[in-house]
Amino acid sequence: MAATAADGGFRVLDRNSLIDYIRATPALSSQLGSKLEGLSVKEVGDGNLNYVYIIVSSSGSLVLKQAIPYIRCIGESWPMTKERAYFEALALKEHGRLCPTHVPEVYHFDRPLSLIAMRYLKPPHIILRKGLIAGIVYPLLAEHMSEYMARTLFFTSLLYHSTLEHRREVAEYCGNVELCRLTEQVVFSDPYKVSQYNHWTSPYLDHNAEAVREDDILKLEVAGLKSMFCERTQALVHGDLHTGSVMVTTESTQVIDPEFAFYGPMGFDIGAFLGNLILAFFSQDGHADQGNDRSAYKQWILKTIGDVWNLFQKKFITLWNENKDGNGEAYLKDIYKKPELWNLVQEKYIKDLFHDSLGFGAAKMIRRIVGVAHVEDFESIPDARRRATCERRALEFAKSLLKERRRFDKIEQVVSAIQEIPT
Repeated sequence: MAATAADGGFRVLDRNSLIDYIRATPALSSQLGSKLEGLSVKEVGDGNLNYVYIIVSSSGSLVLKQAIPYIRCIGESWPMTKERAYFEALALKEHGRLCPTHVPEVYHFDRPLSLIAMRYLKPPHIILRKGLIAGIVYPLLAEHMSEYMARTLFFTSLLYHSTLEHRREVAEYCGNVELCRLTEQVVFSDPYKVSQYNHWTSPYLDHNAEAVREDDILKLEVAGLKSMFCERTQALVHGDLHTGSVMVTTESTQVIDPEFAFYGPMGFDIGAFLGNLILAFFSQDGHADQGNDRSAYKQWILKTIGDVWNLFQKKFITLWNENKDGNGEAYLKDIYKKPELWNLVQEKYIKDLFHDSLGFGAAKMIRRIVGVAHVEDFESIPDARRRATCERRALEFAKSLLKERRRFDKIEQVVSAIQEIPT
């Protein structure tokens, strides 16, 4: 693609132009060492939106990610702003500052080219979703993800910021409006109406998809979530925190791809991650075989779901208590100085956040079964009838959770409800 004045010099880089760009950019060439002959360049973008390249030299490595002006999995018929790369780079840097252990370092950002260079997460790092499909246990996953969510959400909220700081940041991220509108469409709108991009495992789920479109109570609940998503600037959220946005080993957890980042409800991130773990749980029967019925692995997933929330809640409250005398203006210490009132404030805050998280998690599950973009957890089950059985159980649970989430007080009750869905 040739550069034009209208697109500000943007061009899609191919292998040759990519190498030329690296040679001309000290921030990148310095990461790869002095000898740039024989660079390995591999395109690995299996997502819906971008091109992603792994660059390896004899003495270094990095990842280059370029946003293109349309949705890659659909084509040029669905335009999409390249500016999402700016917000991704911004969020990576901010979340990396707040939680450097679990966010890869950004080396370079080129706004005209919508190009981000960052640390290459070397093997054995793999996408968490693929690890869950393979049945790999990650003993530190709950510890790491709860740490990431607690720190990134708390330190970008009014519990830590002044309203002056907060509004300034909110205003900056309001520019990511196109990605937010995409979420509004594919999560909160399309699954509940006839849409050209919706699909499901047909004919087995035809009736189930129709039932979603005809469920008035479900529609009322999702309308409330959509309003919260659009109106509530609670914290800087990743915006797409599913199991495909996390890379893992048994000892490392790294959160990537925050191009949907904006100031929104905290529960959207927490719910996205929990909801995708629940999808992974319901997919396991489709991956079971005579040698492994996956029952032990399913129990590990359920334990992880509980641990993620419980550890998050504990860490979040600890951060709040440690910083209650700081600049945060949500609850001024002069007003909430009574210990019993302070406890009531925190209890209500966490209870509301729990219910928000369950609602958003359920909405994310529904859209992954009857909406436009599905998950490999289910799609990799080759037998359509078997796949549909797994999806139907997940969908029924998600609908129930979305409508009845307020009756749950603890994550253990949610875990019990997951296990009660009939096979």
